[in-house]
Amino acid sequence: MSERQYSLRAPDHLEEPIVMVELDSSNGVMFPLYDADTNMIYLCGKGDSVIRYFEVTAEPPFVHYINTFQTPDPQRGICMMPKRGCTVKECEITRFYRLNNAGFCQVVMMTVPRKSELFQEDLYPDTPGEEPGATAEEWMEGKDAVPILVSLKNTSQKGESKIKKTTNILDKRPHKSLTKVSSSGGPEEGESMDDREDNILAPPPPPPPSTHHHQPTESNNSLKVMEDEIRKLKAIIVKHEKRIRTLEGKLELDQAATLFSNNNKPSESGAEVKAVEALAEDEV
Repeated sequence: MSERQYSLRAPDHLEEPIVMVELDSSNGVMFPLYDADTNMIYLCGKGDSVIRYFEVTAEPPFVHYINTFQTPDPQRGICMMPKRGCTVKECEITRFYRLNNAGFCQVVMMTVPRKSELFQEDLYPDTPGEEPGATAEEWMEGKDAVPILVSLKNTSQKGESKIKKTTNILDKRPHKSLTKVSSSGGPEEGESMDDREDNILAPPPPPPPSTHHHQPTESNNSLKVMEDEIRKLKAIIVKHEKRIRTLEGKLELDQAATLFSNNNKPSESGAEVKAVEALAEDEV
């Protein structure tokens, strides 16, 4: 059977689905991506060229279909960026990275149209931050903790979020002392293999900062010129759209006035009858 379906189940009763719907017929593996902040679920299949998205609510029918995003080429894989990476000023709620058959990574941004430039609290509740609720060692020991939530309101004011680098647990390797193995290639006496690997894999020191101010290149200048031209074209398009709407409104008013005058105008046959009656009265 190649039929694909999705179901909604309660964590305590996984054997009985609350909702089960047949989606389509395909052999591609389905990638369900869930956004807990907006209660949105995105269904993306391997080999599909569409992304279906639904909203999950507490009222029947519980899963509400919203829309489908269509692309011309199928996808090999897809992933979703955390909410901290979305552009809050543009009301971006989700960002996908699609890998198509050509080997390129396509960025798909899902935005909600809002006229206000203020922070939209209904779109951006507190979301998990980069600081974990428990370390890897604590999780291995059996500790369970809830995620530490952060607000994205500061991100919308500053325009970008700062990512703090943390240490990697794999760097804490056990220290093993080794004696000199050979005169060439092996570690010297008193030097561990880990220290030797660290010396080999260590990045070279950064170059000293230059005191010369680099002039902007021609590519940067041409890019700025293109951006200015794009802004001007967008402004012209907006003006033309407003003018088209105004002309369409005037045209509708003229058509309505013409139709009203035609309905109230007396017919030609009626006018001829009145003229004949008036001539007959004059002869009498």
